[in-house]
Amino acid sequence: MYSNKESINILTSLLVSHDIKRLVACPGSRNAPIIHNINECPEIELYPVTDERSAGFIALGLALADDKPVAICVTSGSAMLNLAPAMAEASLRQRSLIVITADRPAAWIGQLDGQTLNQPYAFGSLVSKCVSLPEPENDEQRWYCNRLINEALIAAKVKGAKPVHINVPISEPLFVFDVEKLPEERVMTFVPARLDSDAVKTTLVPRMLKASRPMIVLGQTAKLDAETELLINGLKNDYVVLAEPLSTDFPVTFEHVLSYIEHDESYCPDFLLYMGGTLVSKRLKLYLRQRTINEVWSVSENGEIHDTFMQQTGCLAGDIKDVLVALTNGLKDANTIDINEKKAERQAFCQCWKQLLISDDAEETLDSNLSLLEIAVKTFEQSLEDMDYDYHVHYANSSSIRLACKYANHYVWCNRGVNGIEGSLSTAVGFSLATDDMVFCVIGDLSFFYDQNALWNTNLKGNLRIILLNNKCGGIFYGLKGITDSAACDKIIAASHNTEARGICTQNDIGYLSAKNIEELYIGLATLMTSDSQRPMLLEIVQER
Repeated sequence: MYSNKESINILTSLLVSHDIKRLVACPGSRNAPIIHNINECPEIELYPVTDERSAGFIALGLALADDKPVAICVTSGSAMLNLAPAMAEASLRQRSLIVITADRPAAWIGQLDGQTLNQPYAFGSLVSKCVSLPEPENDEQRWYCNRLINEALIAAKVKGAKPVHINVPISEPLFVFDVEKLPEERVMTFVPARLDSDAVKTTLVPRMLKASRPMIVLGQTAKLDAETELLINGLKNDYVVLAEPLSTDFPVTFEHVLSYIEHDESYCPDFLLYMGGTLVSKRLKLYLRQRTINEVWSVSENGEIHDTFMQQTGCLAGDIKDVLVALTNGLKDANTIDINEKKAERQAFCQCWKQLLISDDAEETLDSNLSLLEIAVKTFEQSLEDMDYDYHVHYANSSSIRLACKYANHYVWCNRGVNGIEGSLSTAVGFSLATDDMVFCVIGDLSFFYDQNALWNTNLKGNLRIILLNNKCGGIFYGLKGITDSAACDKIIAASHNTEARGICTQNDIGYLSAKNIEELYIGLATLMTSDSQRPMLLEIVQER
């Protein structure tokens, strides 16, 4: 039996019809009729999460796992505001979350009634669409309710879309469940436009061929399929392609060479094509911003301009794969008809970069100079190559993701939309719920303890493995010039502490391992990566300051 609220039944019916398969449910009374309805639908799987802030990132992790929209439902009042960090992350990474907020009737907003605030449009620019549903009393209002929900769900499925917000005012009584079946609702269909390959051939291809020093930089992407990876690797043969592990399964480790070329103009491109989202490397961004580049073009799924290198001259709207297919074909055609005047110069530029990237004198120092935490990440990444199972690796922000860029030779997941430390563990948790593959999360201590409620979750599975890099402070701050001169550095800015994770693991039934030296580290990593377990496991690597 379903709720007697028509707006909720229309919403439930359309969620099913639009093929929404997962919904993260937070507790509450005002949203209880919505949760009840979803629980009655075998087509939608529910994931109960108590902490709304964690719930938002768990929904994001679920959405990342299969690149499909995921819904999240919270009760009225301040509950929705706890979703803001996850909404910001999803918005900047152009990943669709469908946020469903229960609300009090409009007449009671601003009347000092409990759990009320002005909920519609509270997320502002973080959403691409916000609708507030009527409580239908006639056919026109039912049509209006149907139309609003269709519009929001279509917006959530557009490639490169931001999250959407569906606000649902619900009058009392709330808990009448006497409707036998959901209504059959009109479903609107949206067919996206395809990229015009001629646009690539008339804009990017000629510019690549006229350039003496063309370069392609890949920022963060959703995980690319095998065909797209082949296209990128094909371009690497003739062009300089720089890519972090947030972009591809075959990253190009370049951070170690940037200090060698910071004043050398010969490594600067005269044409730059930027695809994807954010870059971790501050050095690369600074190097390119300080050079004069004749043309800088970007590829954007939704056509938004991001002038990352402060020299943008053009933007092409399209999916990365579609653009790469058209670009590769266009460049092959040009080579075939032999109009490639600057081929020798491009090959010399490409070879110059290749030699630099593999040069021994640019490599980092020996392991004897590495910290225990850095050895842990390096050993973990090397050990992954020997594993015979499918895996996904999530890294938290700050020091963790920078170590990934140094040692990972595969695609890595990271919340680099806002680059915040909150939600890194929750995102990995959500991802692990949507797959049976092994999911690793490499995370620093401040990120972990801030997001520890991700483990307060009844759905956790044994495929989640956590590597906690605990140096008992925000270690990245100590690398900032001049900050240690402040008396507030240790206790306040870097948040030094003496907390460890054993108790958190015990209360949440998480398998706990600890390492405080090299021998314990090797044993702990081997156990974490090879043990069969029905529950998550955590290896805490403690480096005393």
